[in-house]
Amino acid sequence: MSLFDGHDSEAPPSEPSVVDLVAELDELEETVDSPEERAKVDVVRETALSVSQQGAFGRVISGFDRADASEALLGSVLFGIPMFVEGGTSEVGAYLAANPHFLVGTAGFTFALVFGILYVAEIQDVRVVDPYFGFIPQRFAGVLVIASVTALILMTMWGRLTWDTPLVAVGELAAAILPMSVGGALGDILPGS
Repeated sequence: MSLFDGHDSEAPPSEPSVVDLVAELDELEETVDSPEERAKVDVVRETALSVSQQGAFGRVISGFDRADASEALLGSVLFGIPMFVEGGTSEVGAYLAANPHFLVGTAGFTFALVFGILYVAEIQDVRVVDPYFGFIPQRFAGVLVIASVTALILMTMWGRLTWDTPLVAVGELAAAILPMSVGGALGDILPGS
């Protein structure tokens, strides 16, 4: 049965796949007469194959709207809850406060990791549209700001930040923001909106 034929009354209809389309194009190529027609069939075949090899979910993601922000918030909270209830976050914060170069390194690693997830790992085809100041991608900034503000608010509300020693509080925030930013980035791009 061909993709272009009517459904066979005895076999239940199934969803055609890219493999089916390529097979049909191979059959069509054998029936065309002119080199121009064969070239057109080849172009369509290549397009079908390239579409089937897009990112994990095959969508192009651009901009950063309310839906993206809520997905980033959900991912941040899911990855952040363990950081808020775990005493290790305070220990890491104290260590980072005592070693400011590691605190700066943690912040840099967070930026690099989020940028890598969004734009380098090719989990999805994420496009930069209207960057802030001409060079800061909206999605990148949005994920980092959402994770940071969420960490600040929830850790303060739950009494997890030691504001009497501000550098320790910054270290605790850095320790929580890293996984929350990863969760925010993944929460934002995996649904593919």
